[in-house]
Amino acid sequence: MKNCIFCKIIAGEIPSVKLYEDELVYAFMDIAPINYGHTLVIPKEHHTSVATIPENIAGRMFLVGSRLGVAMRRALDADGFNLHLSDGTVAGQVVMHAHLHIVPRWTDDNFHWNWRQLKYESDEQRDKMAAKIQAFFQLKKDDSEVADAEA
Repeated sequence: MKNCIFCKIIAGEIPSVKLYEDELVYAFMDIAPINYGHTLVIPKEHHTSVATIPENIAGRMFLVGSRLGVAMRRALDADGFNLHLSDGTVAGQVVMHAHLHIVPRWTDDNFHWNWRQLKYESDEQRDKMAAKIQAFFQLKKDDSEVADAEA
């Protein structure tokens, strides 16, 4: 895509610090890291949502992400790492090219995702919600696309 910053990075039009590249994905260090070493793994094909990424590419993103996380633990003496993917602006996605964050973590890094924890009003409420999600969930063996509930 012409105006996509990540597509421009893949094309070599914008410089990046590459950590990994193959025919499907590209991994590079984030220019505004949560913690030093923060890296992004992106599909070389332009996809705005994880829902449209073919299974082999999505699988490669997470395989590369997890291996980079392990490398970060060893190389940076990190205590752990987060894999994080936001899908849509409401979820915090800023660049509209799907991307997986790998964030090295240390016990004393003082970063918090600010998770909240809700409690279902009842088991019935939870079960009804599960049934609604299951009704829209589709997994095809050939391409594993997850159906978009708004389609």
